[in-house]
Amino acid sequence: MQFLAALTDPSLPFIRYALIAGILASISFGIVGTWIVIKRISYLAGAIAHSVLAGIGISLYLKSKYHIPHLDPLIGALAAGILAAVIIGIVSIKLKEREDTVIGAIWATGMAVGLLFIAKTPGYVDPMSYLFGNILIISKTDILLIGLLDGIIIVFGVLFYHHFQTLSFDEEFAQIRGIRTNLFFMILLIMTAVTVVLMTTVIGIVMVIALLTIPAAIAGLLSKKIWVIMILATGLTATFTTGGLIISYAADLPSGSTIIALAGFIYILSITINRLVRRKLPLS
Repeated sequence: MQFLAALTDPSLPFIRYALIAGILASISFGIVGTWIVIKRISYLAGAIAHSVLAGIGISLYLKSKYHIPHLDPLIGALAAGILAAVIIGIVSIKLKEREDTVIGAIWATGMAVGLLFIAKTPGYVDPMSYLFGNILIISKTDILLIGLLDGIIIVFGVLFYHHFQTLSFDEEFAQIRGIRTNLFFMILLIMTAVTVVLMTTVIGIVMVIALLTIPAAIAGLLSKKIWVIMILATGLTATFTTGGLIISYAADLPSGSTIIALAGFIYILSITINRLVRRKLPLS
């Protein structure tokens, strides 16, 4: 009830912005997260997510040092995420034997560069809000940007649905059919980068990979159809962000951590129930 009262309070617009941002971002998380889980590339998504901090740090530094008012940290995050996705894609395709080493280096370097630029940014910048998220600092501009990026993800997801499906289940068959698997793999990584940026301010860089994978993993327990998993994952992500926001507001807890804790609890509960049901089926 306290949350509902705050939601309708004209003096607390940031509560409404946070709720809208969480619901909007859940669309991309449901779509891209499904492909990440099916393709089993969560480690690649993790590297992209952590390299995003480099773009955020550089943007904050340039904006403060050289007085560039329109240089939003999310723009820097998007540029860094796409660059990391392209590099990781090339490494994954061309240098499979050294893939884990290079990805680990990109993961660590992105974090280090971001923290160094944040440290040299004039004034006080709290890196914790980017590492662990603060959905309550969402602005109208952020919502518009999330909506724009959402639209891009939806368009690409619809246009290349069958290509991603073939790529995820039988890459050799896709190549035989003439599908440029390397190109679509790169597109999927770039979509992952865009999705990571969507939730950077909501749950933070460190925990973004959890919300990319947990809802889709739970949805995979309920259905085997990809489009159904996407819809369920979208709904679950919206539920986790909304529920986590309500709990964090009522209990005065960090919003990002609360969202992930809620998602993790539901995931463990879902696995437990699923295993219990499977054990009972043969007996019936």
